[in-house]
Order: sequence, then structure tokens, then C-alpha cells
Amino acid sequence: MLAGVLLAVGCSNAPSADQCKQLLDHLVDLEFKKAGAAASNDALKAEIAKQKQAVSEAKSSEFLETCGKKMARTRVECALAASDLDAVARCDEAK
Repeated sequence: MLAGVLLAVGCSNAPSADQCKQLLDHLVDLEFKKAGAAASNDALKAEIAKQKQAVSEAKSSEFLETCGKKMARTRVECALAASDLDAVARCDEAK
């Protein structure tokens, strides 16, 4: 009985699948931004978009499972609002 109550409490604080997907996309964008990936023409924009998609697809299954089961909704919301990777790291420090 207690396990069911704890599970229910944990689930109420869990981020939605959509929030986790948004977070993955946001983190990939921030990683590319930090690496200096900027496009000055359409061909480069298309190549960067293709690379971002490949990274997202490669990490999607594992990340979405971890996000949905082990991350608090408040942490995900904080990371979604972050403008850089340092700000994302500060979300882990916030209590």
C-alpha cells in the first residue's frame, strides 16, 4: 500500500512526456550553441538541423525514460527556461 502511495506522489511531480521531449531538444540546441554552431546560409542551417536531429534520435529513448522516471517537473521546467548550459546546471543546485 505504501509503495502505491509513494509511486502516486512521485508521478504527480513527474514531468510530462512532452516536457521531456522539449527538454531534450532544448539541451541539444544549447550544446550546439556552446560549440559555436551557427549557420550563415541555408545549406549550413540544413546541415546543423540534420546533425541536431541525429543527436536527438540517438539519445531520445534513454533520455526520455530517465527524464520521465527520475527528474522532477520543477527541474525540467527550470532547465527549459535556461538560456545556456551553466543555467541548466544551476537547476540541479536549486532546492
